[in-house]
Amino acid sequence: MPNNADYCADLVRQADRDRYLATLFAPAEHRDALFALYAFNIEISRVRDLAREPMPGEIRLQWWREVLSGERQGEGEANPVSAALLAVLKEYGFVATPLLELIDAHTFDLYDEPMGTVDALELYGIRTQAPVVAMAAGILNRGGMLPENFSLDASVAMSIYKMLIDLPKSASRRQLFLPLDSVEVHGVDLEDIFAGQPSDALRAALADMRVLARVHLAKASEIVRSLPPQITPALLPLALIGPTLRQMDRDDYEPFRFMPLPQWKRQWLLWRAARNPKRILSI
Repeated sequence: MPNNADYCADLVRQADRDRYLATLFAPAEHRDALFALYAFNIEISRVRDLAREPMPGEIRLQWWREVLSGERQGEGEANPVSAALLAVLKEYGFVATPLLELIDAHTFDLYDEPMGTVDALELYGIRTQAPVVAMAAGILNRGGMLPENFSLDASVAMSIYKMLIDLPKSASRRQLFLPLDSVEVHGVDLEDIFAGQPSDALRAALADMRVLARVHLAKASEIVRSLPPQITPALLPLALIGPTLRQMDRDDYEPFRFMPLPQWKRQWLLWRAARNPKRILSI
């Protein structure tokens, strides 16, 4: 019977292959902790996929809040992901507050309310991505903190990257992470988005998002060289952002039929960045 660590590793391998492969570059003594953190992130980010309706999703998120707040100790220890995560928090001396904020931010996922502004998208990226990146770095650096500006910029870039890749999925369920103010500036018809119909207006709005992602990547890249090398495995998934954005820059880019980088190339980019961390934030 698999233990908690094995369960978390298998979940990450299946649901977040990039972070799974990145974790293999980490020292063996830290891998279980990283897998526990990433498994938790998967559980929260896929709540809408599992719950389908807002109310069951709210209940599921509330359960996680109560587990992290120490209100469901028995249930938390019985769940392999929460048990592993609670052990990580205790071992590394982390507080649960950033993870509680991550849970709150993902409440947005449960509803069809559109992302209102670019500022709202950036804040969503910070609250959903920064705790994971910062805590992973803390695991590898035994509590050492990332510079806040690096963590924030890297997290916004990652969130935009995920938003662009997941556009077909979110649009199919009438969910809009593309900021409404950008949609309106370019005159994009929302019904075209929800119907999976590309347009020049939509492509212009998505191009703006790629520019914004690159702005944040550039800011983060100014700091990455000064970061301790032992945290590199926590940052490796960022190495996929630049090449993916460049693929989207092509004239034949079809936002609703976009094929992410093939697995062999993703693995090669992660390996190359692990050997030379300067490549992590290539634009």
